Amino acid sequence: MQSMLQILDFLGVAVFCVSGALVASRLRLDIVAFLFFGVFTGIGGGTLRDLLLDAPVFWVVDQAYLVVCIVISLLMWFLAGQVERLGSPLRWADAVGVAAYSVMGAAKTLSLADAPVVAVMMGVATATFGGIIRDTVAGQPNALVKPEIYLTSAFAGAGVYVTLAEFGVPAWPAAIAGGCAALLLRGGAIQWGWSLPAYRPPSDRADRKP
Repeated sequence: MQSMLQILDFLGVAVFCVSGALVASRLRLDIVAFLFFGVFTGIGGGTLRDLLLDAPVFWVVDQAYLVVCIVISLLMWFLAGQVERLGSPLRWADAVGVAAYSVMGAAKTLSLADAPVVAVMMGVATATFGGIIRDTVAGQPNALVKPEIYLTSAFAGAGVYVTLAEFGVPAWPAAIAGGCAALLLRGGAIQWGWSLPAYRPPSDRADRKP
């Protein structure tokens, strides 16, 4: 379990760091801003998770996470242009981060307390908070207020993992299933514009009646 948590943690940090650095590149910021966006996007969700769980903050305990963020941010300073040519790299990096961190947040919570509902919520918070920080600081609308599926994919990833774990499925198969569920939904939103029906006030529905 511990090795799985660490692998998912590093994966989530790395891909969210890439997404933060890509935002800095699109805003044409300097190298210090690349570091800022990369580091804070990379560690944001995990930091919130650990603070809410009253657990030691992961990057304070192990500075390797900060080193990874710094190295990736510096590399992106030189490689952002090439990465952009891959096609929607920011959104796909974000999708992988959501998949990894939704499972990671849920798994870490279950390792500390037998609270499946809390574990799902922690998975969602871990998966989305870094991206919210990134977009808010950049002055851009974050994915929470866009119609396409985002939060739902985090709920799916954490929910599938927690459900399987509660039924005794081993950690790795449960994590893979949860990550795939989150990535499938988020990938569908990116590729085909999947979304859930949006709320419409009764007055709007009445206006549409012939």
